Parts: sequence; structure tokens; C-alpha cells
Amino acid sequence: MSDPGRIVFVGGLSGSGRTTAMAALEDLSFYCVDNLPPQLIPQFLDLCTKATPPIRKIALAVDAQEERFLGSVPGVVSTLRGQGKRVEVIFLDCADEVLVNRYRETRRVHPLSPSGSVDEGIRRERHLLVDLSALADFAVDTSTLNVHQLRETIIHHVSGETRSTVVNLISFGFRYGTPQVAELLFDLRFLPNPYFEESLRHRTGREPEVAEYVMKSERSQAFFARLTDLLSFLLPLYDQEGKSYLTVAVGCTGGQHRSVAIAEALASRLREQGREVNLEHRDVERGE
Repeated sequence: MSDPGRIVFVGGLSGSGRTTAMAALEDLSFYCVDNLPPQLIPQFLDLCTKATPPIRKIALAVDAQEERFLGSVPGVVSTLRGQGKRVEVIFLDCADEVLVNRYRETRRVHPLSPSGSVDEGIRRERHLLVDLSALADFAVDTSTLNVHQLRETIIHHVSGETRSTVVNLISFGFRYGTPQVAELLFDLRFLPNPYFEESLRHRTGREPEVAEYVMKSERSQAFFARLTDLLSFLLPLYDQEGKSYLTVAVGCTGGQHRSVAIAEALASRLREQGREVNLEHRDVERGE
């Protein structure tokens, strides 16, 4: 079996954040699988190497609910390491009282004690996970971490760096409705409108002449400066919170001129600052 690249096992106590950790790994382009029986792991890894293209980053979640298989996991990890595979075990721990509070807040029963107390389930799970926790290369106590902090901790450990928030930028026309996915929305209908210039009416904000017409007024320049200042303030805060994407929508009447020009200028400015930007002109072909 050829080397699949990197294999990360994620285990831990129920309620300690395993789902959040797996989601963070998925954001890092790991192929994530929950509760795969240990006996099937070698065959699964072999299939990953034979895929087109090969799958080289794999994350496997280990759940104590699968008690029948749990005891075999340490043996599989040791075997893979003995074969020279790049294997890592991340173990998530949490204080008992914090876990009890989390279950109380969500009104869930503990999976290992469905008809008993949460404390009983935690004690049983700790006993079952002793061998796996001993294999951990990276142990995280999530007692004081929120989901954003845990996600950032996992990403930083696995990648060695934090991933900045990606900006999804959408231009649109209010005539056709506002984008439902927008998290920040700005109405640009107060800006100079190229629609009223015969030579520009049937062109779009992607063209230099139209963009210049929109951007040259004092009103436009003042707005654009404040908009970029606002995002320069907000985006580092979203980075710290571990937000993967921020969707910003800018709209004018028809989505052909003003919103397109501003979106293009904003995308260019953010990229100059090193920010990853996805740009979509939703209504540009419909006309103002």
C-alpha cells in the first residue's frame, strides 16, 4: 500500500468538540470519515491511494459509542506508524463539570449512558478512551474554548498557520431581489447612475469608462473610503473568530453599472491587501 500522505485520527470525549475539529480539517481539504471500523481502515487507505487523483489527506473520527471496535484503534495506529505512515492522533479532552453543563444546556443524553446520568456516561467513556489518549500527539483541553477558538486551534496545529476569512463579494440589482446569502449588504443607489448617460447605458461596470463615471464623484470616493475602512476593521476580527467566509453584497437598481463597478474596485483593493476574494456579478447581464 503506497503512502496516502497524512492520516489524522480525531478522538475524544463526547461533547468535547469532535464535530468542530472534523469540520476544521475538512476546511483544510482533508477527506473526513466518521466511525470507520478499524478492520476496514487499511483497505480504505488503499482505496484512497488508488483514487484519481489520490486522496492524500485523510481524517478519521473515533467515537467511543462504537465500543465493539474502539479497542482495535490503538493497534491500527501503531501498525500504520510501524509502516512509516505519517499518522497523527488528536485527542480532545474536557473537564467533567463543563461536559455536564454542555449536556444540560443542550438537553441531550450521554450516548454511553442513555438511561442513566451524564456523569456515569463520562466516567465510562474516559475508561474506554484511556489507550487512545495515551497515543495522542496533540491533546486539546476544550473546557475554556468556544467553537471558533477550537477550530482555530486545530487549523493552526495541523496547517501551521491560520486561514484568513475569505470574502464572497456579490453585486446585484434590487429590482431582482436581495441575495439571501448576504451577511453585509450595502445599497449604492445614491451613487451617480451611468444609466442616464446614453453612451454608457448599455455597458457594464466592468468597463473602465463606466467604472470611472461611477467612482469619480466625491460622494463615491467618500463612500468607497469608508467601506474599505469598515472592512479593514471587521475582517481581522472575523479572522480571529475563525470565520471561513464572509459574504458582502453591494446593490444598485439593476445590477449592471454602479454595484458592478464598486464590487470590482473593492475586490481589487482587498486582493491588494492579500485577502482571498470570490467575485460574482449576479445580475450584470439583465440590464439596469
